Amino acid sequence: MDLGLTVLGCATPYPTADIPCSGYLLTHDDTRVWMDAGTGTLGPLQRHTRLEDLDAIWISHLHADHSADLLTTYYALLFADVSRPPVPLYGPPGIAERLAGFLTNGPVRSPVEDAFAITELRDGHEVAVGSMVLTTAAVEHGMPAFGVRVEAGGRSLTYSGDTAPCPRLTALAERTDVLVCEAESTTPNAVHHTPEDAGETAATAGVKRLVVTHVGRSLTPEEAAVRASARYAGPIDHAVPGATFTAG
Repeated sequence: MDLGLTVLGCATPYPTADIPCSGYLLTHDDTRVWMDAGTGTLGPLQRHTRLEDLDAIWISHLHADHSADLLTTYYALLFADVSRPPVPLYGPPGIAERLAGFLTNGPVRSPVEDAFAITELRDGHEVAVGSMVLTTAAVEHGMPAFGVRVEAGGRSLTYSGDTAPCPRLTALAERTDVLVCEAESTTPNAVHHTPEDAGETAATAGVKRLVVTHVGRSLTPEEAAVRASARYAGPIDHAVPGATFTAG
C-alpha cells in the first residue's frame, strides 16, 4: 500500500461552512496517524478511520486551528463509546498542561493522560509508528512549532506545519516525494509561507511534488498553486477536503 495523506481540512484561521481547519490522515498498510487536529476535523476523520484504530496523533503547534479538536477527542476517548488504551500523542512542549487547562472544570485536574499517552516533540525527534517513521524538525512560527517527514515503504512525505521559510524545513524536505506546504500569507512575513515561498522551498529541497495547503482566505487554492509555480517547475496540487495524495 502507498504512503498516503487524506485532507480532513485546511482552512485558516477558522473553518468555513464547508472546510474544517488543518487536519490530515496519514495511512500506510494498517497504520493510521492523525496529523494536526484543527477545528472541525474530528468529524471527517471518522469517514476514514475509527478512533479505536488510530495509531497516533501528531500536532505541529498549539494554535487552535491545528489542535482544538483534541478537546472533543478527549471526551470521545473517555466518556463515550470508544474503548481503547490512551492514544499516543506527539505534540509541542506544554501540550498536556494546555489541554488540562481547557478541560479542567473544578479543583481536580482533568486526567488528560488517561486519554492520551503524551510525548513532547523536539527538534530531531524520531519515532516509529507502525510501518511509518516520523522525523520532526523545529520550524519558524514565533512559538514552538514543528514540521515532520514521514517515511514508509521506501517513500516519503513532508508536512511543513505553520512556518516561515527556514533552513530546517528545507533540510527536512530534501528530495521528499511529496511536500505538503502551507501558503497562508499573501506577503512575506516571519511566521508563514507565501505561495511563492512554498514554491521556493520545494525547488530548493528538490521535492518531486508540491501540495499547497492552509491558503489564506484572500486567495483561492487554485490561485496559490499558480503563484507557487513561479518558483517551482514540478507538479503542484492544492489541498481540498477529501483529497488523497500518495507518495508513490
